[in-house]
Amino acid sequence: MSTSRLFFTFLALLIATGAPLRLAAQPKNKVPESKKNYIHTLALADRIRVSIYQEDDLTTTVRIDARGRISLPLVGEITIGGMTVIGAQEAIQRGYREARFLRNPQVAVSVEEYAPREVSIQGQIRNAGRYSLPTESTYTVVELVTKAGGITDIGKGTQVSVTRVAPDGTKEVFVVDVDNVIRGKKGDKIDDNTLLLQPGDIVYVPERLI
Repeated sequence: MSTSRLFFTFLALLIATGAPLRLAAQPKNKVPESKKNYIHTLALADRIRVSIYQEDDLTTTVRIDARGRISLPLVGEITIGGMTVIGAQEAIQRGYREARFLRNPQVAVSVEEYAPREVSIQGQIRNAGRYSLPTESTYTVVELVTKAGGITDIGKGTQVSVTRVAPDGTKEVFVVDVDNVIRGKKGDKIDDNTLLLQPGDIVYVPERLI
C-alpha cells in the first residue's frame, strides 16, 4: 500500500471513531517585550480628549501646558503631566469628586495628538545630537547609543548619565552601565525603568581617564 493511501486510510479511521484530530500549532510572531510592556506617559504638549460618561457637556479636548496641567470645565486646572493615561483618569475623577460636582465620575482619557518626543545625547558619542522617540513603544539608552553610532574610543560606557527634568522642575540623574548591558552582564542592580528614555531626557557619555 502506498504511503499516501495509508495516510488517507488512517485519516478515515480517525473521523469514523470520533478521535480528536490535532494539527501542529503554527509558531506565532513573537511581540517584542518593549512593545507589549509599553505604557505611554503623558508629555507636555500632548493633546488629549477627556470625556465623562453621561456628561457630554464636560467632554473637552485640551493640550497639556508647560507646567503639566490641563484646564477642565467646572474644576479648572489639574496636573497630569508625567502620569499614565490611567493615572490621569484617576486624577481627573478625584478632582470632580473633591470639588463635589460629580459623585462618581467615570472618566476616559485618550491621546489625540502626540507631542514631539525627542531626547538628546552628548559627550563621547560618534553622532551627538537630538533623536526622536517612537510614539508607541519604549526606547532604551542602549538603543539610543547604538543609533548614535556608538561610544567613541575614549568614552566611558560604564558611567553614562541620563538627566530627566519633571514638569514641576525637579531633576533626576540616573547612571547606566551601558557596557555591562551590551555584554549581558549583571553588575550592580539597575532598575529597568532607568533604561527607558522619556521625552526631554539628556544622555551624556563622559570621557574616561587614560
